[in-house]
Amino acid sequence: MNDGFDFDFDLDELAPADDASAEAVERFWSGDLRALSRHHITPDGSHGFVVAHDQSVTWGAIGEPEITAIAVARDLSWFTYTVETSYHATVPFAQAWLVERGCPPEKIAKLYGDLVKPADDLTVQVERKIRESGTRYVVLDTHTSDFAPSETWTLTRDSRAAEAPIRVFHEEWETGADTYTMREGAFADVAPARSWLDDRDGPLPEPPEYRYADGAVLRARAALSRSAGTPATSKAGLDAPRTPPAEPGRRPFQGRLM
Repeated sequence: MNDGFDFDFDLDELAPADDASAEAVERFWSGDLRALSRHHITPDGSHGFVVAHDQSVTWGAIGEPEITAIAVARDLSWFTYTVETSYHATVPFAQAWLVERGCPPEKIAKLYGDLVKPADDLTVQVERKIRESGTRYVVLDTHTSDFAPSETWTLTRDSRAAEAPIRVFHEEWETGADTYTMREGAFADVAPARSWLDDRDGPLPEPPEYRYADGAVLRARAALSRSAGTPATSKAGLDAPRTPPAEPGRRPFQGRLM
């Protein structure tokens, strides 16, 4: 794989170990994938982990996840490889999937330098929580919007939550400022969570455990309250109107890659 964003599976002279791996590679054109983060386990690079933006998804159905996690294992004694892939609405969930497959979280956490930056410390903490969550969150649904408002959400069930186990992770991009925010909301059931996503009739309800949060989270919340405020959230349910694409059939990606 080359430096920067250019994507290459780097599987020359290797054969797929199974049909699923061959199909996984066939699904991707190298020009459609733009690497956001990657890590090769040394010394022989037998295992590789990549978080990438699949630009081909922007030509497809509105709302589909655009971030793909790719885990590659090379058996250099047999000159074969296996490939596993998984799609996610946001980078932290893709990173969590790779961590579960052996990638050190600190190695896949670093993204390339010219991407949109977290707007505040709370965003950083929520993303870290997701990245290191293991199998804690069961993803029920996701949605990605490249148009105003540029956002994603991931609807999950938190297997560790004693209260309000339905969690919404809402990411919103401020493209003019080259920043984004990630927030976690908590609901008792799926129905009120979907109602909030459709209507946006109030602030995203904070998780109950935030009442007992450690000093770092509390300081981040205090800093937010002193700031000018986070970007306003407007209605963006599945049926919300969207600006037509600039080219027929294509939705321009306006999120993390600037």
